[in-house]
Amino acid sequence: MASLNILVISFSNLKTDARVKRHVNFLLNAGHKITLVCHDAEEDANIMLIPISPLKLTLVKKIISSVLLLSRLYSVAYRYLYGYQLRLNQKFDIVLSNDIETLPLAFQLKGQAKIIFDAHEYAPRHFEDKLLWRIFFQGFNQYLCKKYIPKVDKMITIGEGIANEYTKEFGVKPTVITNASAYYDIEPRKTNSKKIRLVHQGIATPSRKLELMFEMMNHLDERFTLDLFLVTPTHRSNILYLQQLKEIAKRDPRIRFPDPVPANQLINTLNQYDIGITLIPPVNFNYANTLPNKFFECIQARIAQAIGPIPEMKKITEAYRIGVVSGDFEPQNLAQKIQQLDAERIDEYKANCAAAARVFNAGKNEKTLNEIIDSL
Repeated sequence: MASLNILVISFSNLKTDARVKRHVNFLLNAGHKITLVCHDAEEDANIMLIPISPLKLTLVKKIISSVLLLSRLYSVAYRYLYGYQLRLNQKFDIVLSNDIETLPLAFQLKGQAKIIFDAHEYAPRHFEDKLLWRIFFQGFNQYLCKKYIPKVDKMITIGEGIANEYTKEFGVKPTVITNASAYYDIEPRKTNSKKIRLVHQGIATPSRKLELMFEMMNHLDERFTLDLFLVTPTHRSNILYLQQLKEIAKRDPRIRFPDPVPANQLINTLNQYDIGITLIPPVNFNYANTLPNKFFECIQARIAQAIGPIPEMKKITEAYRIGVVSGDFEPQNLAQKIQQLDAERIDEYKANCAAAARVFNAGKNEKTLNEIIDSL
């Protein structure tokens, strides 16, 4: 494949946005020249970084943008909310646009370039569990999707459920590129039958209801411990939520909050545990169709899964026999599934992760992305 000049746009911090960071690394591995527009990223001599600050809304701006959104003046509202003034004096072959909010900017900057749109979520129902979001932003996201998605050259997303919904609503069939992490050739740790270590890693967001795992622990005996590796939050509501979680967890000495570990140490750290816990209630469409980083990280770490019945996670877990799936999202029911496990069964699930790890890894996704770029 010839070296191309590729613009990557993401309204996020790549120090914590694992998906975009992985894709940038795929492009670098293929020898492409990368210009990266984002809020922040680690320094890299091979990348031209153009940092953009998250737009801060004063009270007056919030009032004006609210009026624009309620009046359905969406194009004006977009300029008000995401009005980055960028002039890039170079020509690009490809623009990789992440999430619906970046697509108008991608079309503004593309010139003759082809656009690949990466939908990390199903945008029209992103936070449908929140009334204010539905009032102000659901129609806005629907507008952006209708206007821009039919114009993109290729589209990718994280899983089949979200891909099928985009096809149904907008007539574009995205290619699935999962959030799978890099392949690790490691051996599982043998389970200690007297101390079974549970783990959860990710972001402390109120809508994920992480406190359900504390309730789950109430139904497990003293063999079980739970560690939560939670990314240090920056948003005020997330900071408060993490503080609340730590306060609640004080009631159970088996629950701990180890310091977050760097991304390149995470898989080896998880390998020291026995079961990865994912109990995210389907409060919105995206949660109901999630296929998160943490799921694939546990596979690569060769630890068992204990999850709620999210369809795509359930399908993989049962097909490869790598863990247990609760019948619903009630904490006591997942606890019942876990309580029935002995060390031998957990070790069997761990061993089965080897086959899944060879199928669900970043190397397979890198090949898929390269094929998409080559086709353009």
